[in-house]
Amino acid sequence: MRKILSALLVLALLVPCFAVADDLPVVKIGVFEPASGDSGAGGKQETLGMQYANQETPTVTIGDTEYKVELVYADNGSSTDKAPSAAQQLVSQQVSVALGSYGSAVSIAGSLYFKDANIPVIGVTCTNPQVTLNNNHYFRICFLDPFQGTVLANYAFKELGARTAYCLAELGNDYDVGLSTYFQQEFEKLGGTVISDFFPTGNSDFTSYLTNATMFNADVFFCPVSIAYSTQILQQAAAQNVTFPILGGDTLDSNVVANAAKGTNVKVVITTFYQEGANPTFDTGFKAWLNSNAEAMTNNGGNDMISAVSAMGYDAYYTALEALKAAGSTDSAAVMAALPSVTLTGVSGAIQFDETGDAIRTSAYVKTINTETGDWEFVAEQTVE
Repeated sequence: MRKILSALLVLALLVPCFAVADDLPVVKIGVFEPASGDSGAGGKQETLGMQYANQETPTVTIGDTEYKVELVYADNGSSTDKAPSAAQQLVSQQVSVALGSYGSAVSIAGSLYFKDANIPVIGVTCTNPQVTLNNNHYFRICFLDPFQGTVLANYAFKELGARTAYCLAELGNDYDVGLSTYFQQEFEKLGGTVISDFFPTGNSDFTSYLTNATMFNADVFFCPVSIAYSTQILQQAAAQNVTFPILGGDTLDSNVVANAAKGTNVKVVITTFYQEGANPTFDTGFKAWLNSNAEAMTNNGGNDMISAVSAMGYDAYYTALEALKAAGSTDSAAVMAALPSVTLTGVSGAIQFDETGDAIRTSAYVKTINTETGDWEFVAEQTVE
């Protein structure tokens, strides 16, 4: 019993718990993320990072006044049809700044409504270049798809020795199609051959695409798709005993995907924003919080493996706090004006913005799945000149 009580005491010390005065004024930060749909699992994990950061630092001093920080949620449903109403919901709640989204297409679909309301948005893992193109209100802390596609193509060609790549994307999905295009451009520039293919939204049978890749003697199968699709692809690839590695972008960085690969012979290689172990203080605190919160654990896929998007959600929250402090006001227009000059050191690395509002990122983590344990394992931190 004494050992159990000691363990509980250690856990309690690791989980941040701060009392916040009830009479503090409130500043609202919008959470524009999918909690449902194909990207719901990833959206929930991204949101977990924000929630943990909010529990760790529930107040912010703006000017000479201390404010309680309230997270206001709007589920964009992983859908470009639902994203506008989710954005309007946050606008109506008068948030000072919004965070999100997991998914570039929904970020683009909701963007205009934030723009019209003069509300800045800090993109967390929306990597398509069009998110910040020709606007002054959307910023982001992640690397972009041209960089990520280049890293993946170089790794496939130079490290895996691939010369033929089969690329599969969801038809009409800005993230999938964009990242596949950047991968193809770089892979062909290196001297490789690419076979591009597309599947319709809602598809669940990928056997024909995997068969096509085998028929074309593909050395790698690149599918930068949602968690819902990638898990099906992995399971069906295992059933076909494919010999080529499955490559993916940051969307595959989830314990849900790792669990799907566990016990199979399918090799998975991805690029992402963070690897567990890079910041032990964050890792320890976040895991303790997950283990103390049943709902958070469920939203993390049932275990305490840290997804890179959770680390990015954490960093996005602190970026928002720095913007509020720099603005000296809760007025959204003032926060927007202050954001370009915001800099901080996050758990995912140094954060600062270029003239477009994009993060200045120079490296990506390459990871693979240990199919025996179901754990993600670090391969390399890779840069591209």
